[in-house]
Amino acid sequence: MRTVIFDLDGTLADTGADLLAAANACFREMGHGDVLRLETDKGTALRGGRAMLSLGFDRLGVAYDDDALTAYYPDILRHYEADIHTHTRFYPGVEAAVKGLIEKGYVVGICTNKPVKLAEILIESLGARDWFGALLGADSLPVRKPDPLHFTETVRLCGGDVRRSVLIGDTVTDHDTARAAGVPSVLVGFGPGDTDVRALQPDALLDHFDDLHDVVARLIG
Repeated sequence: MRTVIFDLDGTLADTGADLLAAANACFREMGHGDVLRLETDKGTALRGGRAMLSLGFDRLGVAYDDDALTAYYPDILRHYEADIHTHTRFYPGVEAAVKGLIEKGYVVGICTNKPVKLAEILIESLGARDWFGALLGADSLPVRKPDPLHFTETVRLCGGDVRRSVLIGDTVTDHDTARAAGVPSVLVGFGPGDTDVRALQPDALLDHFDDLHDVVARLIG
């Protein structure tokens, strides 16, 4: 079956504000106050907890190493799980676009580098879990994106066909995953990521979810 696999953060949903709030809660526990800013740091938030910790420590002038990031990372996850859906919303047009694909016979899934427990909680809280045939997170397999197995296993669990599949994402990681899997790369042009996605030369750019079906149909039928 024709299969469309989505990244989650920065592709389907704008999660940056809640991620930054979790990181700032962690920094407050350390006695530093709010260090990260919504206006400038949403791109970093979409690269995960360690990226937010690194940026915060750099901004504070605090020395750190990988051990420090590993030690504080669970604190960010704890704060994020406790308050995962205060500001997060799907991007405009997502619900109609995803349901439209399903109605036209596509199967859809999510392949994210977010921990799978948090991804499941978030999608459930957005009322969308039953849209997706499979959801794989960073810890679902021994590997994660950009390893192509993360993508191809998501397709398999959806009951889809890798030969007629496409990955919709927002970062170089998603683009590299698609390339490694030998499938078309579609990158959104509206996310807050800190990469110029056009410079990556994906197979298609998606500027609004209203255009999703046309883009997918052109690439995989």
